[in-house]
Amino acid sequence: MFPSGVPFPVNADEDTPIFVISVAAQLSGLHAQTLRSYDRLGLVSPGRTSGGGRRYSMRDIAVLREVQRLSQEEGVNLAGIKRIIHLENQVDALQNRVRELSEELAAAYAAAEQAAAAIHKSYRHELVPVRRQTALVVWKPQPRR
Repeated sequence: MFPSGVPFPVNADEDTPIFVISVAAQLSGLHAQTLRSYDRLGLVSPGRTSGGGRRYSMRDIAVLREVQRLSQEEGVNLAGIKRIIHLENQVDALQNRVRELSEELAAAYAAAEQAAAAIHKSYRHELVPVRRQTALVVWKPQPRR
């Protein structure tokens, strides 16, 4: 949903670059020139049209708001903000990778359990019942000649 409560266009999500710079500036509470400056510094990387115009996504707007918050409320300089954003992106990527690996591991465990169950099931058909008896065997070695 857009901030106004209007749903995203069809086939769009929070990463779809759809806002021109003037709209992005209004949504983020920043001046358009500030957005251009943040783009040059690498704090935000909006999409581009074929003509080179910037197009911002909702994720870009959220990053711009966070940059403003860190700068104004926390007193972090732009280099520090860039590092924070980089580290947050890295954490997100690592969390996604851990999630992927956990899912792969769970699938591998499930496949191994199914394979083991199939093997055990096949053994049951090959087993021969044996009567349980107790027998005493006496061994008498022959003398050596």
